[in-house]
Amino acid sequence: MAKLQKSIDKRNALIKATIELVNNNGFHATPMSQIAKMANVSPATIYLYFENKQDLVNKTYIEVKAKYTTYAFATYNETMPVKEGFEIIWKRIADFKLKDCENAMFLAQCDNTPMIDEPSRQEGIKHLQPLLDLWARGKKEGIIRPISDYLLYAYAINPLSFLMIMQKRGAFKLDKTQIEEAYQSAWSSIKVF
Repeated sequence: MAKLQKSIDKRNALIKATIELVNNNGFHATPMSQIAKMANVSPATIYLYFENKQDLVNKTYIEVKAKYTTYAFATYNETMPVKEGFEIIWKRIADFKLKDCENAMFLAQCDNTPMIDEPSRQEGIKHLQPLLDLWARGKKEGIIRPISDYLLYAYAINPLSFLMIMQKRGAFKLDKTQIEEAYQSAWSSIKVF
């Protein structure tokens, strides 16, 4: 049992080191040797858990995406009215991005660069299914604008990444009032007028 825990701890240390180094240096400027050093394991140990750097980053992405969406949908129920459901999901996403900044930054980097392969990206999208289903229901009910889910995400969710980065830089502080204003702007951008 102790050996299994030690193995889990090493894998988690590699994931954590990957997130931190990719956030600080970018994907290409993060060699495997640096990841191993930060995780306090030998470089050969990485290959016990991951095939190569691409596999390490893809699996890290999927794990972080799962953590993000588990948090985002924790208090959502698919029987809720569309507006109420969207508000709950949106505010949970905002909360995640502001409280779990390292993981949120990593996801933002992954979403904005080609470093994640397409199968991993598709796996990540599956984790968003409750939101996509809510939008489909909202479109069907005439509440959500009948536009591409990519556009809905770009207008309603993606601005949170920008606000998170501005807050991390110290340029902007998201307080309760501004979170509410940001939510109202997000809802206004996707609802039928």
